[in-house]
Parts: sequence; C-alpha cells; structure tokens
Amino acid sequence: MLSSSDYGALRAFAAVAEESSFSRAAQTLGVSPSALSQMVRGLEDRVGARLLNRTTRSVSLTETGRMLLDRIRPAMGDLGAAVQDVRSTNGRPAGTVRVHAFRVAAELFLAPMLAQFTRDYPEIVLDVTLDDKVSDIVAGGFDVAIRLGETIERDMVAIRLGPDLRQVAVASPAYLAEHGTPSTPDDLLHHRCIRWRWPGRGAPYAWEFHEKGRWFTVAVDGPLIADSRGFGIAAAATGAGIAFAIEEAVAPYVRDGRLVPLLEAWSAPFPGFFLCYPQQRHMSPALRAFVDRLKSTS
Repeated sequence: MLSSSDYGALRAFAAVAEESSFSRAAQTLGVSPSALSQMVRGLEDRVGARLLNRTTRSVSLTETGRMLLDRIRPAMGDLGAAVQDVRSTNGRPAGTVRVHAFRVAAELFLAPMLAQFTRDYPEIVLDVTLDDKVSDIVAGGFDVAIRLGETIERDMVAIRLGPDLRQVAVASPAYLAEHGTPSTPDDLLHHRCIRWRWPGRGAPYAWEFHEKGRWFTVAVDGPLIADSRGFGIAAAATGAGIAFAIEEAVAPYVRDGRLVPLLEAWSAPFPGFFLCYPQQRHMSPALRAFVDRLKSTS
C-alpha cells in the first residue's frame, strides 16, 4: 500500500513531468515551488535514482523518470476517473477533458458546440490545445484529439466528423492581375507560393493534387513559409502569393471576393477530420459527454 506521502510525491513528480516546469506544476497543485521540489527530491531519495534533470532554464525526464511516469500515468488516470465518477453520481458529469485539435478542425467542429455544451455541463472544464503538430495523445496527457484521418495512429478509436475535404490553391485578384493565372499545377513552380510547414517538421509541405486516379505532389517555392494555415490564407488575401488550404477555411474569403480558387480540376476529395482517443478500459462521464455531443453535432 502506498502511504499518503508516497502518493503525494508521485503526484508531484507527474505534475512536474507533464508541465516540464516546477513553477507551473506548483501553480497547478496549489503549493509553493520549494515544497514541490522537496517532495520530488524525497521521492528520488526513496527510489534511489534521479528522476528529473534540472537546469536553471529547463526540466526534463531521465530515462528512469520516463519509465516511472509511463507506469504511474494510467493508474493516476484511473484514480482521477474514479473520483469524477463519484462526483457524477451526485449530479452532472464533472471534471476536466483535455482536447488537442488542429486549428481548422477546432473552428469547424469545436467552436460551434461550445456555448450549448458549457451550458448543459457547467461542471466540465474543456482544456483545449490548438496545434497543427501531430502529437502523441497519450504522451501529451490528452484525452481526445480532432485531426485529419491520415495522422491517426492505428490503435486509436476514430470517429469521423463531417464529410470529405478538398484542398484548393487560392490567390487574390490583385496577385492574378500582376502575375497571371496558373493553368496547371506545374505552373505553380513559376509563381510566388505561400508555403506551410507541419509544426515540428523541417521541410515545407508539398502541395498535393489529383489527376487520372493518382495523387502527385508539387514542391512549390515562394517568399513566405508559415506554420499557420490561417496566416497563409490571410497573407494570400493581401496579394502576397498563392496559398493552399481546405475549401472550408478559404470559403469566407472566396465569398467576398478577396480570394479566387485555382486549379480546381486537380483538387480531389480526401477523408477529412476525425475525433480520436486511445482505447481504454474506462471512459469518464465527462469525456463520454464530450464525445457524444461532438458526434451528435457533426
């Protein structure tokens, strides 16, 4: 049996590991950084190994610390779920649901349901991270993610949200008047293209097109690279170049004439966004309420 001090020390260690910071973890747990540091050092003394590498600027897990975190994270998740279940028996589902979502996916599926969801479940807190990086859901401490189907690990539960998507090239009327309109995807090699980089990856994304039953890519070039699709679309609307994004994201710009779709004959549909989460023995009532609501409104 764990003593109360052992449990507190493990919880302290897990918080520091998740936040990569003693000060942020201390705020989360409601203790002082010095008290938190003492608890972690006491745990290291009891297990006889260093669990965290500390510098004046950063905190990282040692290999032993990573092994310990991997072992205790599921158990702590189960304990948290158990407490939430008890709270839920006294009323509504309660607790925190940590969500990782691609930015466009959050605009399309998450934002429209938030107002009603928060009214219906006032004791649920949605902790939402908007990031186009393909993160490990479990390692990141997330309960659920909304992302493109092609980026989902095979062992995840995946629920389709919405129809297929298409990506289209777009440019402003001013840009086209000055530089001309590309007639084929290869013509893009002679244009100023606004490129996008998957967060966490080195090379910019190569634009994908479809012709005669096959997909092919064009490695475009241009004066601007960004890790935000929205920033690239807005830049294209100013005349900075040609952007490439899903139709839903550029639709408002196209409707008001700020952007013009290009090369649509080469833009084919592909599987869109999915809600995904790890297979698990137990799903908390709060997570179940969120999943069910997103499914019903998408």
